[in-house]
Amino acid sequence: MCLGIPGMIVELRDDESLPMGTVDFGGVRRDVCMAYVAEKAQVGDYVIVHVGFAISMVDAAEAQRTFRLLEELGEPEGSGEGKSPPSSDPALSDSDSEGDSGAGP
Repeated sequence: MCLGIPGMIVELRDDESLPMGTVDFGGVRRDVCMAYVAEKAQVGDYVIVHVGFAISMVDAAEAQRTFRLLEELGEPEGSGEGKSPPSSDPALSDSDSEGDSGAGP
């Protein structure tokens, strides 16, 4: 399974004849290859980005719905950073880690 994340184009440019852009993902900006959407994409448009490539265009309403869904899937407030929620399935639990204090590696 792959995950494409929506972001807003804030800059477009050519890097050695390769269409590139800067895309804002809720305050985090990344350089993205725009080759697949270069003919249509403009600053202010939303694109779906997967592994550094803008793979399709998306309207602003759909981008906002996706942002909300990703926030809902995020870590519950007050839980330990990086910890997965407990599972009732022993095969999925973190019980085999010795002395896990939740402090991370």
